[in-house]
Amino acid sequence: MKAAIALLALMLAGCGASRGLEPAPGKTLPVAPYGVKSTPTAKDLLIPGNQTRPERSDELLKSSDQRRSDEFDLPPSN
Repeated sequence: MKAAIALLALMLAGCGASRGLEPAPGKTLPVAPYGVKSTPTAKDLLIPGNQTRPERSDELLKSSDQRRSDEFDLPPSN
């Protein structure tokens, strides 16, 4: 049983890619997007753009301010 688990772990560890990504044989990379002069490489396509992974525009801990009093925040009337 231990040998089967060790063999399975070895097979799973060996399934990772150890070399760079390339298009499949007979296939090419996608055409260049509109307005770009050159076709992006495989490495360029793996880097996420700003729209894919946007940055936070506000930092809550740095821009926290004291709230002003709310004149409508009254206790319920009974």
